[in-house]
Amino acid sequence: MAGGITDTGELYSPYVGLVYMFNLIVGTGALTMPKAFATAGWLVSLVLLMFLGFMSYMTTTFVVEAMAAANAQLRWKRMEKRKEDDEDEDSSSGVSDSDVLLQDGYERAETRPILSVQRRGSANIFEITERVEMGQMASMFFNKVGVNLFYFCIIIYLYGDLAIYAAAVPVSLMQVTCSVTGNHSCSVGDSTKYNDTDKCWGPIRRIDAYRLYLAAFTLLLGPFTFFNVQKTKYLQIMTSLMRWIAFILMIILALIRISRGQAEGHPSMAQLSGIRNLFGVCVYSFMCQHSLPSLLTPISKKKHVNKLVLLDYILILAFYSLLSFTAIYCFRNDTLMDMYTLNFTNCEIVSVAFIRYFLGLFPVFTISTNFPIIAVTLRNNWKTLFHREGGTYPWVVDRIVFPAITLIPPVLVAFCTHDLESLVGITGAYAGNGIQYLIPAFLAYCSRKDTQLVFGSGTVNKHLSPFRHSFWIVFVLIWGFSCFVFVTANIVLSESKL
Repeated sequence: MAGGITDTGELYSPYVGLVYMFNLIVGTGALTMPKAFATAGWLVSLVLLMFLGFMSYMTTTFVVEAMAAANAQLRWKRMEKRKEDDEDEDSSSGVSDSDVLLQDGYERAETRPILSVQRRGSANIFEITERVEMGQMASMFFNKVGVNLFYFCIIIYLYGDLAIYAAAVPVSLMQVTCSVTGNHSCSVGDSTKYNDTDKCWGPIRRIDAYRLYLAAFTLLLGPFTFFNVQKTKYLQIMTSLMRWIAFILMIILALIRISRGQAEGHPSMAQLSGIRNLFGVCVYSFMCQHSLPSLLTPISKKKHVNKLVLLDYILILAFYSLLSFTAIYCFRNDTLMDMYTLNFTNCEIVSVAFIRYFLGLFPVFTISTNFPIIAVTLRNNWKTLFHREGGTYPWVVDRIVFPAITLIPPVLVAFCTHDLESLVGITGAYAGNGIQYLIPAFLAYCSRKDTQLVFGSGTVNKHLSPFRHSFWIVFVLIWGFSCFVFVTANIVLSESKL
């Protein structure tokens, strides 16, 4: 994510890519969606979820288009370099120009003008064969100010991610281990509403237990920020398996409770006051644009990649709707927890102790494996932002300062608040808005301009977005900036009423 061209990795089929994308998108944000649905009302929530899903799909196609344009420009630069090398060699040896073999295996006559080469090989020059991360695309298509704004947006989003993770694990541990009557979890999720000042163990209050867990979480996982961490294949498999089991269990348990006539939820159709958080949660829950280069480049056949992505979004939309609707009809609005898994740690709802603890501690296992990876990604983005060509960082700055500025701010935010719905909502509404809407729209616009300048106005990108008319780019930009204004005004008005 910090820029630079990296190895594509082992290729996989389009349907494996579809599964990977589903696993990437359906994450922590989905666990906060049921409460956001209940707060905003089921009709408003469904309409907004569908609309934001459509917007996210549109900007995903913009990123795919920019990836293809970036690959084409890299090929063009290599062709120009080889042509210059051939001319230098010919001037000294007198040997005539000859065709060369491109990296993607197709022969091109490099002695011809670039436009001629492009027209002959238009089917392949836009092939996505190299993984060009969003930071690299920003440096290719944006000016210096645009690149800095891109990294600022990415960094703010990753800080929000880390703050959510740092709060979610201690909250889950506190809820599972604390109760009024003693050290058990059966009362979590019932009609009793706990305050942070309520007792947990003896003189230890719930907020004290939360901060103790936060300190332990920081001490255990924080040091990984100072080193390099690689996500392994087996770690992905394990966390994906746990995620699927947990989500399917929650849907089945809620459906069983509803079918037995034990449903307590009576959700309203619309509550405008809850739209702000719902908007941020939905944006956060559809976030994948920053990881698309790593996800889509290894797909072996990309001819119908936009259709596969659309199928993925339809499946995710159906999944989110099923999860949220079963939740809001199964539980009363005032009993839905910020972390939906915690609603199933009540003995009356789930009689099997293993399932209660598995769901209650599910965020602990999955988030703990992701936290070091996100932290290292954020640290590397900081390094890239301040890096100067040919320069190196002193050891103290490289090994101490950058990891410290990565780890300390999100831990401080988590220390001050554990309101997960607000954390997810604010992260999605601001930084998520920039990454999901504004950056892809600007990438599509700038990559189209650069493609026309380099290859001519008649050139067609084979991965051009279905939303190719400039109206859609303008629409996304207006929508993104309007969301900034709406969310900010909503926050100001909400605070003024308190």
